[in-house]
Amino acid sequence: MSFSTKILSVAARGSLLAKAQVEEVLLELQIVHPDVRFQMTYVNTTGDLDLTTSLRSLEKTDFFTKEIEEVQLQGQCQLSIHSAKDLPASLQRGLVVVALTRGVDPADALVLAKGKTLADLQEGARIGTSSLRREEALKEWRADLVCSDIRGTIESRLEQLDRGDFDGVVMAEAALIRLKLERPRWILPGKAAPLQGQIAVVALENDEECKQLFQCIDVRVHENVSLSGNRP
Repeated sequence: MSFSTKILSVAARGSLLAKAQVEEVLLELQIVHPDVRFQMTYVNTTGDLDLTTSLRSLEKTDFFTKEIEEVQLQGQCQLSIHSAKDLPASLQRGLVVVALTRGVDPADALVLAKGKTLADLQEGARIGTSSLRREEALKEWRADLVCSDIRGTIESRLEQLDRGDFDGVVMAEAALIRLKLERPRWILPGKAAPLQGQIAVVALENDEECKQLFQCIDVRVHENVSLSGNRP
């Protein structure tokens, strides 16, 4: 099938990580459709602007997607690209996920300050995480650790670590890989969040062309994986 659209208008968050994810999707798509280009619109979401609200009770909400979805429904872009684990339980009416990428390492990583090792984590060490699931994984490993909320971009959280606000921070291994950050870190045992490390491409529900276009990178088509991250 030939596609008339070569330049696709795309919305995403404006962080360095979000931009790296957009580039990852484009490069995968261009393997099959080398003439496709993205015209980008970067959007600040509630989650980008509100750095005080804890994320502990906000999983599967539109905290990081609402404003992007609205831009898309208003016709300002054809597509939006998101961290798959940030998607709400239900997209706004009129939107649909047209691709879920294979992604990269889904693990959680405990990142330490430069030059530090696990042996340097003293009793009662302060760990930055805004995830109850990650906190529980840490406590199973070491019950003495003290977990405190931390918010902001990957760069901001690492800055807080390096200036001594925390003894360690937990973040997605995928984020460190995508940003090519070499930091001392330890992979947490246990399962990570569903869809962590994967990227979701969202289109308008009636956009049949984009549905066809993105089938080539949709892991649900090629590996029989559902949007929940499970295999039927």
